Amino acid sequence: MAEFETIRTSTGARTAEIDEGLRAHMNKVYATMSIGMVLTFAAAWAVGNNAALMNTLFTGFTRYIVMFAPLIMVFAFSAMINKLSAAAAQLFFYTFAAVMGVSISYIFVIFTDFSIAQVFLITAIAFAGLSLWGYTTKKDISGWGSFLIMGVIGLIVASIVNLFILSSAMMFAISVIGVLIFAGLTAYDTQQIKNTYLAHAHSGDSEWLGKAAIMGALNLYLDFINMFIFLLNLLGNRE
Repeated sequence: MAEFETIRTSTGARTAEIDEGLRAHMNKVYATMSIGMVLTFAAAWAVGNNAALMNTLFTGFTRYIVMFAPLIMVFAFSAMINKLSAAAAQLFFYTFAAVMGVSISYIFVIFTDFSIAQVFLITAIAFAGLSLWGYTTKKDISGWGSFLIMGVIGLIVASIVNLFILSSAMMFAISVIGVLIFAGLTAYDTQQIKNTYLAHAHSGDSEWLGKAAIMGALNLYLDFINMFIFLLNLLGNRE
């Protein structure tokens, strides 16, 4: 009996330790993501309110470099993550967030500041609800992954095509589908971050867990930014 109580106490202690570690891990994910968001919108506001800089960056071939630089950086980050230290990965993420800010700085030219703030608040509320559901649900939504990734690829292809045909109807459809896809990804990625931690919590590899937190922050950051941009296209008031 005493042996059983010892085992139960030990198991309970390990469970409590994992729960505490998971909370700390998720807090790091959200904190890293939040800093990235601040960098993004600071860079977007600074560039978007500088007419001379906007004319330089979004004229001719340069605009394509600015537009596609974040996408290239995401692929590079995914390929390099295993070779980077946690500190280097975090620096890369913050650099990426600033570049993303430059890339979306056009929103401060096209949309009113109030509209941007309003849609940001709507996105933040929706994101919080979806992420909380993804974290707390007992339902396994891992099967959503392949479907959602295929949807993202389709969105990228459709968006590139629409750069040339400039169809407002197609842009509306892309925005509606984009909101739905990244809403689903918010819940999916949150559950994946949680499950990844729980699967590796016993390894004690703080360096790997640190990089996992940054990668999780990147995924949730991309979900938020994309959902925000698509909602802005649907709900934003233009200048």
